[in-house]
Amino acid sequence: MIAIRQDWEIERIKAAGRVIADLWKVLGPKVKPGAATSELDKLAYDFITDNQAEPAFKGYRGYPATLCISINQEVVHGIPRPERILREGDLVGIDVGASKNGYIADAARSYYVGGSPSPEILKLLAATKQALELGIQSAKAGSKVSDISRAVQQAAEAAGFSVVRDLCGHGVGQKLHEEPEIPNYVKSGSSPALAEGMVLAIEPMVNAGGHQVKFLSDGWTVVTADSSLSAHFEDTVVVTAGQPLIVTR
Repeated sequence: MIAIRQDWEIERIKAAGRVIADLWKVLGPKVKPGAATSELDKLAYDFITDNQAEPAFKGYRGYPATLCISINQEVVHGIPRPERILREGDLVGIDVGASKNGYIADAARSYYVGGSPSPEILKLLAATKQALELGIQSAKAGSKVSDISRAVQQAAEAAGFSVVRDLCGHGVGQKLHEEPEIPNYVKSGSSPALAEGMVLAIEPMVNAGGHQVKFLSDGWTVVTADSSLSAHFEDTVVVTAGQPLIVTR
């Protein structure tokens, strides 16, 4: 069942989202050559807890960290470690969730590490951002989840890329993953209708190569099957009677 949030619940989700929006301002400048992913993780943990919130990922199904930091061919769920050092030319996706007063927001950003990115990386980042923007614009009361999926898929594929099909966006609120699932491609069959008060984490995961992925032996890290680059952007949005409300910016 898809939750319809009351105004007071949305205010709590917005408070969690503000923590994440402010975290990007602190974290982004630290994504540079020589940074240990474990250092970024500690920075995020300290920032979230200093803002009277809790990391939503840490301990979730046994996940050991505050952030997911995925590098180059890693799609999502890369685990921060002291020995994982960012290098010039890396493409890095960072995913984070924050819980405040019992309600959760979830978001992700992708960064290029260092100087000038290649045209391919610039195009991949731009296409993934565009997929997110168009997906969010489609999250309107009276539309369907499939409208979000269609917007994301069309934006990615029009740029010559592919969307990951084995992972998806989701509802979010009192739990990190709630109904509905939000595929990044149009699936056959019926699709849930969107209604005012639904809260959605929309998250295009776009690969430079094929859409296929595989899990590494750590049980968490997902990589592209063909070792192509991958980018990931995500925001938590509230479906309203008008324009969707983005709470993680």
